[in-house]
Amino acid sequence: MRREIFSEDHDLFREQFRRFVEAEVEPNILEWNAAGIVPRAIWKRMGEEGYLGANKPEAYGGAGADFLYDAVIMEELAYARAHALQASLHTDICLPYLATYGSEAQKQKYLVPAIAGDCLVSIGMTEPGTGSDLANVRTTAIRDGDAYLLNGAKTFISNGQNAHLCIVVAKTDPSKRHDGISLLLVETDSPGFEKGRNLEKIGLKGQDTSELFFKDCRVPAENLLGEEGQGFKMLMAKLQQERLCISVGCMASVRRSLDDTIAYVKERKAFGQAIAGFQNTQFKLAELQTEYEIGQAFTDRLLAAHVRGDEIVSEVSMGKWWTSDLQKRVAAECLQLFGGYGFMSEYPISTDFQDAAVQSIYAGTNEIMKVIIARRMGLEG
Repeated sequence: MRREIFSEDHDLFREQFRRFVEAEVEPNILEWNAAGIVPRAIWKRMGEEGYLGANKPEAYGGAGADFLYDAVIMEELAYARAHALQASLHTDICLPYLATYGSEAQKQKYLVPAIAGDCLVSIGMTEPGTGSDLANVRTTAIRDGDAYLLNGAKTFISNGQNAHLCIVVAKTDPSKRHDGISLLLVETDSPGFEKGRNLEKIGLKGQDTSELFFKDCRVPAENLLGEEGQGFKMLMAKLQQERLCISVGCMASVRRSLDDTIAYVKERKAFGQAIAGFQNTQFKLAELQTEYEIGQAFTDRLLAAHVRGDEIVSEVSMGKWWTSDLQKRVAAECLQLFGGYGFMSEYPISTDFQDAAVQSIYAGTNEIMKVIIARRMGLEG
């Protein structure tokens, strides 16, 4: 069924990007997963082809197109299982901070090369002792003349090894909670900035995820993003899109798991017939297909609202927890239908099972999503 949210131009763009993925991404996924990182060269190719700036301003090298073009890229990479190439993190989660809050000098220095694929960007929120509770970050950035002295540590930072630039969440006024938070643009080769180990994970094997350490890292004052003390508000303003990105990727991954499983049960035989002929198989896949259609319809509704500029914080919180839980459930149910083969690493459904685990954790845990929804329903104690 054709999804009405996408125009013919979006469909043509999808076909173009799919050819790029088939030629330059899919043949390398296993190698990237084994290495635990993707080469920077593929980022450069993405930039050269215009895939890192479809939704960004033309003045800085983008195409000035709507967010649905970025959604196409997210879906195609997720469907290809190219989770190592975190294009949405770079393009749709990190770059909007630069595009919205950056000074003209900051945009020229960082946004232009980021869209071109020459400057990879990460964002440093999570700390060893602080996850979703951003008000309690302990990393500090204390003004010292014409610079900030940055001290602290971050962990679980995606693109942490590859990044040239990190948007660091830090306390410029440690005496305050939310109002003490600011965002700093920190070049990763700065003295006092140390990249820790590339963390080993149970899923998303090819995505570099790192610890970061700052010891008297001197950050020029002009690298303050926006105003001091406004960091928390800036983060909250951009989390709507970040959580929508999770839903978009989740639903594409669900579709891939289902497609592969439907094909498998038609071929796999047991007790003299294809297992697709058993009522349990039929009922289970009918249920999962129904849930997929419901989840995709809701996600498309959120995409349309986001492109219109609607405020949908509650709705994207609902979408994020529901679609990520669905992805985990679908991966588990589909693996079961593969039987023992599903437990073998050579079968991609096993990768789906592993990669799904983190979806309910990052971008705010699903428990936090429910807290947000409940508060907006007026259910605070």
